[in-house]
Amino acid sequence: MIHVRDLTVSYPGQTVLQAVSFDVAPGECLVVTGPSGCGKSTLARVLTGLIPQVIPAEIQGRVEVAGLDATHCPTAELAQQVGVIFQNPRTHLFHLRVSDEVAFGPYNLGLPPEEVKARVDWALEAVGLELLGDQNPASLSGGQMQRLAIAAALAMRPKVLVLDEPTASLDGSGTTSVINALAHLRREYGLTIVLIEHRLAEIRRLADRVLVLDEGRLVALGAFETILGDYDLLHRYGLRRPTEEALMAWPDLLIQNGKPPANAQPLLEFQHLSAGYNGQAAIHDVNISFYPGEFTALVGDNGTGKSTLALAAAGLIRPLSGRVLFNHGVRPRPGLDIALLFQNPADQLFTDSVDEEVAFGPRNYRCFDPSLHQQTLASADLLGLRERRPFSLSVGQQQRTALASCLALRPRLVILDEPTLGQDWRHLQQLMDFLVWLNHQGTAILLITHDYKLVYRYAQRVILMEAGRISLDGHNNLAAQKNFLTAAGAEVNHAAP
Repeated sequence: MIHVRDLTVSYPGQTVLQAVSFDVAPGECLVVTGPSGCGKSTLARVLTGLIPQVIPAEIQGRVEVAGLDATHCPTAELAQQVGVIFQNPRTHLFHLRVSDEVAFGPYNLGLPPEEVKARVDWALEAVGLELLGDQNPASLSGGQMQRLAIAAALAMRPKVLVLDEPTASLDGSGTTSVINALAHLRREYGLTIVLIEHRLAEIRRLADRVLVLDEGRLVALGAFETILGDYDLLHRYGLRRPTEEALMAWPDLLIQNGKPPANAQPLLEFQHLSAGYNGQAAIHDVNISFYPGEFTALVGDNGTGKSTLALAAAGLIRPLSGRVLFNHGVRPRPGLDIALLFQNPADQLFTDSVDEEVAFGPRNYRCFDPSLHQQTLASADLLGLRERRPFSLSVGQQQRTALASCLALRPRLVILDEPTLGQDWRHLQQLMDFLVWLNHQGTAILLITHDYKLVYRYAQRVILMEAGRISLDGHNNLAAQKNFLTAAGAEVNHAAP
């Protein structure tokens, strides 16, 4: 179904893929993984014809997908055989209703209305969005947008589906829904799947083989269990060891506590806070305080209000009712007191180089320190990329650049909204360890994530949101996690550098 021979791809001044060759059989699921910036997303763009026909690049070698020459076949023709889901779901979405978004592709194939409706209903149910058909995609959470983009691709019933980190923003139930849908497509329609992922545990039961890239070269290719059972390889390329443990619900992993630190004054307080968009509340009557030096995880399913709470904390949306108080009512200085890393790093990158991006905040506040600047770049593994334009980087590298720009001012509170996008385990651990170092210096951390391993390893306090409200304020329930700890320990001890 897919035949790649001696594929080399170069952008001006940079070779991204070098002499890559592999085959994918019909109905097979090939997982492509490797460190951030190794060429995974470039490979996806070649397989879907975007390189070189839409995105200029010099390409050598042969790429055949579903019997078509992907480097010369018109993209409109190739799109009928190959579906693609990118890391940032917003790039897919342009309709005003969820159901219209999913129906767009089938209607353009000239299918009758009853067939289009059947496909829309099936695709939305497959990703757990069947109740949101009339909503505006812009009102969805990041994880819900990701599921919508997947549904739109599924509705086309392509022969090949290329997915670039489809589970990165999904909660446990959303991940399960997507994996179940993909498994069903393989069984019923013989769909061939190329899946670019860092989170390997979730896709274990779907994967047949794994292809590992590093610095644009193919460094390993083989059966899933064989490749991911090689601890030396995992350590060398910063990959997570997948586990066989089933995902657990957050209430089973947490235990109520809710006691503030002794003799501590709140750094940030929410008092009966309701906030949302267009006059509609997404979070309701939230009462909670964050304290200096805390490392807190905010967890919950997609669409429960986590990102809304983060935007309210950073002062980027106004409360509908209630109050947000920083340091007993002091007006926070943007970036210097509270810094927020968005889900989509492209939303906060705007300079001409990585070096300028990370230095912008300190220079704007006239507190630039060359030694601290160097330390921040090193902590995010950006020293070798400091002269690159941010939008020429991979999404994972963009995420590290955006986070480094947040940390450059050493803010009193850092809020990270899903920082795992595009990150291999080595880079993610490196960033998290730097956050721990800042935390030990007194910086408060609020981590919004679906990643169980990060919560277990780093969070001192865990807050659970359900339906826009705080339902639990506590910490890890170690008794309930006995089986899970074995899985987390295996990943950390064997795979982390």
